[in-house]
Amino acid sequence: MPVQESPSGRRIVAGVDGSQSSASALRWAIRQAGLTGAAVDAVIAWHYPDLAASGLAAGSLEPTYGVFRESAEKVIADAISGTLDLASDVPVRARVAQGHAAQVLLGASAGASLLVVGSRGHGGFTEALLGSVSQHCIQHALCPVVVVRGPDPAWPAPHGGRPPEN
Repeated sequence: MPVQESPSGRRIVAGVDGSQSSASALRWAIRQAGLTGAAVDAVIAWHYPDLAASGLAAGSLEPTYGVFRESAEKVIADAISGTLDLASDVPVRARVAQGHAAQVLLGASAGASLLVVGSRGHGGFTEALLGSVSQHCIQHALCPVVVVRGPDPAWPAPHGGRPPEN
């Protein structure tokens, strides 16, 4: 997928983590970008696990550093290809960054017209109404934030399918 710029210069940042909630957020961001002439930066964050928490010796994680990044790259590529309609003219760029998800999203959204996140991702408590990352983004973003809760039944998935249920 070629990297394209939006003719308007507008940019929407969408948080992606592979969850259904983030797929809904990316879908919403792409639709909004189509309406406003913006480009979408789909952003995923990954982090290197703490050695103390992993219980592994310091040298044993060195070869896996690239595995974490590669896994994030695959998740974001799958999210974009599973969400973006082939006929769409919305520029969508994949961005992979190391760090805490909330901090990466806040950094990526600097100068953006909008930050779009799902209501909750893979971590935390499934009964929580709002995840810690989305909550942090709402409180600290320097641009408007949209939190997408669940799939939008009015927005079909590419190729005529329905978005998956959360």
